[in-house]
Amino acid sequence: MPDTTLANTILEVAVPSPLRQHFDYLAPGQSPVGGWQPGLRVRVPFGRREIVGVVLGSKGHSELPSRQLKRAIDCPDPQPVLPADLLQLILRAADYYHHPLGDALSTALPTLLRKGEDAAIKGESWWRLTASGNQTDPDELKRAPKQAQLLKLLAAHPDGLARDAINEQLNNPSATLRALRDKQLVEEHQHLPLLTGSAGTAPSLHAEQQAAVDVICRGLGQFQCSLLDGVTGSGKTEVYLRAIQQCLARNQQVLMLVPEIGLTPQLIQRFQQRCPATIAVLHSGLSERDRLNAWLAARDGSAQIVIGTRSAVFVPLANPGLFIVDEEHDTSLKQQDGFRYHGRDLLVLRAQQSKVPIVLGSATPSLESLNNARQGRYQHLRLTERAGNAAPPKMALLDVRALPMDEGLSSRLQQQMRQHLDKHGQVLLFLNRRGFAPTLICHECGWVAECSRCDVHFTLHQQQHHLRCHHCDAQRPIPHQCPGCGSSDLRPIGTGTERIEQALKRLFPDVSQVRIDRDSTRNKGELDKRLALAESGEARLLLGTQMLAKGHHFPNVTLVAILDVDQGLFSADFRASERMAQLIVQVAGRAGRAERAGEVVIQTHHPDHPLLLQLAGHGYAAFARDLLAEREATQLPPFSYMALLRAEATHAGEPEQFLEQAHALADRIGLDVQLWGPVAAPMPRRAGRFRAQLGLIANERQALQRLLRELVPAIAALKAARKVRWSIDVDPVDTY
Repeated sequence: MPDTTLANTILEVAVPSPLRQHFDYLAPGQSPVGGWQPGLRVRVPFGRREIVGVVLGSKGHSELPSRQLKRAIDCPDPQPVLPADLLQLILRAADYYHHPLGDALSTALPTLLRKGEDAAIKGESWWRLTASGNQTDPDELKRAPKQAQLLKLLAAHPDGLARDAINEQLNNPSATLRALRDKQLVEEHQHLPLLTGSAGTAPSLHAEQQAAVDVICRGLGQFQCSLLDGVTGSGKTEVYLRAIQQCLARNQQVLMLVPEIGLTPQLIQRFQQRCPATIAVLHSGLSERDRLNAWLAARDGSAQIVIGTRSAVFVPLANPGLFIVDEEHDTSLKQQDGFRYHGRDLLVLRAQQSKVPIVLGSATPSLESLNNARQGRYQHLRLTERAGNAAPPKMALLDVRALPMDEGLSSRLQQQMRQHLDKHGQVLLFLNRRGFAPTLICHECGWVAECSRCDVHFTLHQQQHHLRCHHCDAQRPIPHQCPGCGSSDLRPIGTGTERIEQALKRLFPDVSQVRIDRDSTRNKGELDKRLALAESGEARLLLGTQMLAKGHHFPNVTLVAILDVDQGLFSADFRASERMAQLIVQVAGRAGRAERAGEVVIQTHHPDHPLLLQLAGHGYAAFARDLLAEREATQLPPFSYMALLRAEATHAGEPEQFLEQAHALADRIGLDVQLWGPVAAPMPRRAGRFRAQLGLIANERQALQRLLRELVPAIAALKAARKVRWSIDVDPVDTY
């Protein structure tokens, strides 16, 4: 018989919902072996659904009458899936970012755990060629075309393919797989998403690198935060690797956050070549099963190094020893919807909780991190020299006013490109605008192709023969005639990477080239293929968006040209100049990374702009010092603390009405917080919804938090809140 005492236990459960509260449930008849510990999952009835929640605690009495309490259905876990330290981190994060706790806990779990799957490692079914299969010519199977097709497919993937991936390529391959297995040409195996590294040869360190390694390693076993501020090409990754090797020697795990895992294949490759350890890579491109397996391998300690995007901050670790955030300035480390946490900031908090050292690395550190270093909260480790014999690239502004331009390429730039190509260098052209042209206009009446759901123009994508909105992804065919006047004289205005690509083929017909942007790398494996062409030097002209700016090592690039810097110089967002400077420096850093000298050319119609003059003449450090002084004088972050209350609705005026009421509530609470707005968002309408925002800014973090703790539940109770979709963004990285 079930224990009646246990059966009457009341569980406090956080469920994934927008409600800012937890719920009481009667415990199911059978309890886990270790009792009802916080961090366990329970399946509970919620409305008309069954959902998976997380236990926060247990008690013997509820404020609700027992007849109103529902009983939890079951508990899928023998032990908590969220260990105590991680649960505490999420509780603190949900409180700081003012996000519903149940939703925050759900965000921290892999999708399969949210669905109630067992927290157990299960290998995925993968298929690969046997030794006989590798020696078999598919043409020998002409009478079995499906078998020949499958043999060719697996031959192109030496490590094998997941069954799901095979299903995408071939219709109903079960019988074909069985037939090839019976012929001993293919075999099935269980695949786990773990990589194995080896101890490769290490380069010698220069003095600044060695000093940085020494400081970081002295801190192993205790909390310390180090800002590794190193110019591009200075060998920050080598510093990480040396510190990681020391951590592994202590039988401890390493967690490293990177902005976008798909853009850093070289980083993963270097870790495999240098670290004799098991490596788990976590990112959104993994299957749900692979993601869960990697997460569990980290929890169990079998993954010694974990590399992941921002959500990896919530990966449980058996024995953490070192945390690293690469490109700590990158805005993609901040979640921009739902649970709006910042991966970097939470990992610093987690390091503090776990008494683990953390390294924040960047060639262009955020002003927040630089200010923390200046205040003595972080150790400031500087790498001012490039590794090896590489020299810093020379940066020059190219005034294009009055110069002949061919599809965004000035005549003078074309000359420089030819000079570098003639000397067997590679040329990298950067334009942070994909598509063919950002605007399609009628030459007769001035009609412009605009998205009907957003306050922006459609972008012309000529290769895909459509107009596309880059904000809501709406698409429509390219019109043959102007809908306004019927004219067929429709002209693309402005340049995107597609248009530059066409111009390059015409201007440099004998030079191999590769374009790298979201459109050209949409298909699986295409990014790796195109990066390989760039890295090997096979492609001499490299063209792309910011996908080319992050973390790549192109040793043969001697000229980097930034084609249109002017679009980022003028913005209502006070952070825009910082972001633009970081992007320019990161792109420029791709030049001259090996023995050959590098050159950077910035095309501009504003050669006297102070941001450009400071960067070109004195570098990012001087620019950042001036910008910090400017922020301090105006009391903007990081010298103040900010939150944005955003609202959107399908009817105009409703967001502003809701925010006016929120403004009035904040005024009545009366703490020392400035209120800015409400005002329309920089893009007032997006995806068919009207948008507005209210800024809250305080000189003290505690004052802002005190206000939000009173304000958020008060505005949630407003009738106007039911007519809008609203959110709080604490420490926003943009005001967009």
